[in-house]
Amino acid sequence: MRATQTARAIADPDSAPATPAVRAHSLRMSYDRGQGQWLPVLDGVDLTVATGKLVALVGPSGCGKSTLLRILAGLQPPTAGDVEIDGQPPEVARRAKAVGLVLQEHALLPWRTAVENVRLGLEVNQRAGSARAPDELARDTLALVGLAGFEGYYPHQLSGGMRQRVALARALVLRPRLLLLDEPFASLDDLTRGELGQELLRLWATTSATALLVTHSVAEAVMLADRVLVLTPRPATVAAEVRIDLPRPRPPDVEGTADFAHHVGEVKRLLRGEVASQPA
Repeated sequence: MRATQTARAIADPDSAPATPAVRAHSLRMSYDRGQGQWLPVLDGVDLTVATGKLVALVGPSGCGKSTLLRILAGLQPPTAGDVEIDGQPPEVARRAKAVGLVLQEHALLPWRTAVENVRLGLEVNQRAGSARAPDELARDTLALVGLAGFEGYYPHQLSGGMRQRVALARALVLRPRLLLLDEPFASLDDLTRGELGQELLRLWATTSATALLVTHSVAEAVMLADRVLVLTPRPATVAAEVRIDLPRPRPPDVEGTADFAHHVGEVKRLLRGEVASQPA
């Protein structure tokens, strides 16, 4: 397992000495179930993500992956531990529009067109001194995700993949430095999912954003990520990482290579609990 590393603390060596895009230390999260009972979800999560990297999180259902993204996005505080986004508290980064969040459900407003849904982010998060009109920015961002010509379509007139593109454009329109993706393609068929995965790689390379992707698809994680972090069952901690040394750009046919199969098998073994005893 040459690319595998066990960890309570997973640090990306590429992030030193510059300030990393994401740093989480000893994160713990428990939910109050009432009557003095608590449900522990995260148990001492430590991770570091270097600026400009794409990192995938995989783990059993219900282990706390979505909770971790919400904490990183500044949407909820942890029970204990520290988080920094570009060296700042996540709520500061969120107020600075430095974080974009894409969920599994597109959550588009059905009474607004594609361009109006994308423009909503600009309306809610007005930026002082912007030299460009919100409508122009929204249209340009729709073009960036391959939806030029569909600006006036309503969500019910778009396919599932197209609706997810609109949701991605809504997150990208503010040009975030960190993109958090919570299973954004889970509800799509395999063909559309693969196409949007390639689109995500193109957008990531174009925007130079840092990206953290939650997925249940091991193949998707290996195809897209620089590193795959494997979480334990709830309460989750980071058990190990697999560094993906496949060359970029990654065409779809890389899935047929022996190296790709090796990485997929490695992640699956780690998910089964077969963690290497020594770091690589």
